Amino acid sequence: MHNRRQFLKAAGAVAGTLLVHQSVAQSNGRREVRVGGKRVKVIDSHAHAAIAEVAEVVKGTPLERYARGGGRALGPDRIQELDKRGIDLQALHVNTFWWYSADRELATKIVQVHDEGLAKWCAGHADRFVAFSSPALQFPDLAAQQVEHAVKNLGMRGVAIGGHLAGEPLSAAKFDPFWAKVQELGVMVFMHPNNAENVAKPDAFAGAGDLGNIIGNPLETGLFLSHLIFDGTLDRFPGLKICGAHAGGYLPSYLGRTDVACDVRQNAKCVNKKHPREYMRDQIFADSMVFTPEGIRHLVAEMGMTQVVYGTDIPLVWPDTIDAILQAEIPDAQKEAILGGNMTRLLKL
Repeated sequence: MHNRRQFLKAAGAVAGTLLVHQSVAQSNGRREVRVGGKRVKVIDSHAHAAIAEVAEVVKGTPLERYARGGGRALGPDRIQELDKRGIDLQALHVNTFWWYSADRELATKIVQVHDEGLAKWCAGHADRFVAFSSPALQFPDLAAQQVEHAVKNLGMRGVAIGGHLAGEPLSAAKFDPFWAKVQELGVMVFMHPNNAENVAKPDAFAGAGDLGNIIGNPLETGLFLSHLIFDGTLDRFPGLKICGAHAGGYLPSYLGRTDVACDVRQNAKCVNKKHPREYMRDQIFADSMVFTPEGIRHLVAEMGMTQVVYGTDIPLVWPDTIDAILQAEIPDAQKEAILGGNMTRLLKL
């Protein structure tokens, strides 16, 4: 009997928690997300987009096949999806970064069309969207100019980049003009991987399971962030705020080994001035795409409540993590920060 009373008491507590965090569907079909009975703002850090007009720019070039959009075009269905999930604001990126192989003239045109297209969409839906520029990193000086124009003249709130440039780490000194400009502008950087093409040998991820995505993407993100730490980029530019897609890759979940590398490995050749864990709690962020309440709790435990932000990967099909955040065993203040508070600060809203 005693055990039965304990069970019923625990079940009641769980039911009460779910009730406090329930969502409310309004008459217009738009979900409202609540934490502790309080309506909270939900901001999506990770969303894909495509601008159809770029097809004309790359027509007749080797890059023509990349301009098809892959279902990432912006339209009324995107707003409907936000309403259905309870997302108030979404940060849009054009990614996969296929234009990193373009020559300077073509890269200039591609980024211009992308940025102007996103700016036009956001201007027409200013209450629901902001945008990130995706500059041509193969020309770091040009990338710096593109980001400055995007932020100062087009109203963009951040920058989206890949994890490498044709296999070259973005911690190399040649990219410092880009990093310097990002730091000067004070905008966040969202890094999105592409199947670890800089790491994996051909057919390494062949077979079932979409391993290029499932293993390759977090591997690329972890390597990218590790280079920025160990090669000293984050020390040279202490104002950088960089978010790694897909929960920061493997790095947050394997941080213990990374954190002691410079202390115990005589061949590590580290140039970083602090332990990796310190960058993870200040300059490095991760989105929420681990899909479970325990995954969310773990991210917060390793990185801190200020370093985790909500993300979706829309329009790609993945489980939404709003409910995982709401059900995680963390305080309500941390849930509110992850759902939107941290991005409000990063985007300077």
